[in-house]
Amino acid sequence: MKYSLYTIILIIFFASCNDILDEKPKAIASETFYNTSAEITAAEDGMYVPLHTQFTSYFTLLEALPDNVYGKGSLASISEYKGFSTANITNMGGVWTALYLSIRNANIVIQKIPAASRVSEEEKAKFLAEAKFLRAFDYFALVRLWAGVPIRTEETMDEINLPRSTVQEVYDLILSDLKYAEEYLPDSPRLLGTPSKWAAKTLLADVYLNLKDWGNARDKAKEVIGSKKYSLVKVKTPDDFENKIYGASVLTSSEEIFYFKYNTQEGWSLMSFFHKDGDGYNPYGNNWFSFYTYTDNYFYKNWDDKDLRKQHNLYKWNIGLGDNTLLFKKYINPTGPSNAANDWPMYRYPEVLLIYAEAASRANNGPTSEAMEYLNQVHRRGYGYDPDASSPIDYKMENYNADSFLDLVLQERGYEMILECKRWLDLVRTDKVTECIKLSKGKDLNKSMLLWPIPVVETNYNKAIDPVKDQNPGY
Repeated sequence: MKYSLYTIILIIFFASCNDILDEKPKAIASETFYNTSAEITAAEDGMYVPLHTQFTSYFTLLEALPDNVYGKGSLASISEYKGFSTANITNMGGVWTALYLSIRNANIVIQKIPAASRVSEEEKAKFLAEAKFLRAFDYFALVRLWAGVPIRTEETMDEINLPRSTVQEVYDLILSDLKYAEEYLPDSPRLLGTPSKWAAKTLLADVYLNLKDWGNARDKAKEVIGSKKYSLVKVKTPDDFENKIYGASVLTSSEEIFYFKYNTQEGWSLMSFFHKDGDGYNPYGNNWFSFYTYTDNYFYKNWDDKDLRKQHNLYKWNIGLGDNTLLFKKYINPTGPSNAANDWPMYRYPEVLLIYAEAASRANNGPTSEAMEYLNQVHRRGYGYDPDASSPIDYKMENYNADSFLDLVLQERGYEMILECKRWLDLVRTDKVTECIKLSKGKDLNKSMLLWPIPVVETNYNKAIDPVKDQNPGY
């Protein structure tokens, strides 16, 4: 199953590569297509192509930004927090393009499915739900990075000149798409790497969390928890995280909700951003890795050495910056081929538990016993204890109020989801980013970096957006 999705994707991608910049790719929009389940499935797989193949800068930029990672090469200037460089802004344009290509492909599917002649209404609803899920996923990334953006749906995708919509209008579309998706997506994904109804509920919980709709965020997370579809993988050693959760040989696990899936034929190019020649964690090595940190960084200095996640994620390696330099080994492929088959987690079950913990506490103006228990489940597993049984390292509810519990949740999210593109977005949405950057790196944040600039790939062609008046602050 891990290989079949990518075989289909590659066929669609290379068959249509000559038309990839055409607003209406003829190979996909033909009236003879979208009539059978096989044809619609092939088209739906094409929605993922831009994200799997052109989305690298989303990861590199978001992981160079937070308080716990330093960037190298073209990402080095980010760690100064004085503003984005020309190279950074160019790469942001690549993220924008990938997201809108994915949206365009989803829009075509949404437009064509209702007229399919050899597909049942039940099948049509499932296909529509998957396309709407991915469109919501794309717009959720756009609205958090750029705020209001042009809304292109199946009704407006042929229009070049579209103004920026408001943030609320973008979120309204996201919520509408996800409510449809959670109703009509299947209980289990049609293929690993595609969404189920529980992935839709998880994404909804995250959306509500960002909207500060604490009650709905709590309730959607609880629906996923209550489904009993997922559980934390139990670990005993640091290597168990690789062998059971993140490693190149792991097909799936009990905590996988929605991942970008890779194999050795369609490998994960991001592997080359983590490791250096000779470190033994990538068979071919490289000299252009992009991330590192230091042992005296506040985030790591205060991370308990007994936490197996810390032991699993970090290793000392002097890259010319001193003996206190740390590199990351969350994603390693020491014995495999040059193309890394490690998957990229979008949503794992631990995040659902932590969404519930945060939202329940915020709704209650202080932690509840259930919120503390779910946070402790993630915390226990990090130390190798049984997640479902009390342990010596449990946090006690009486020691925390609303503010200190939020800090505890953010800390646990930072430890659990390091290098999963969550930390920067968490710091921004909770208004902790300026404080944490100063504490960990001693830098003052240029607040223009809280949003990315609308790229020239949009303003050069979309005349409804003035490149000066409609630009984000500071650009």
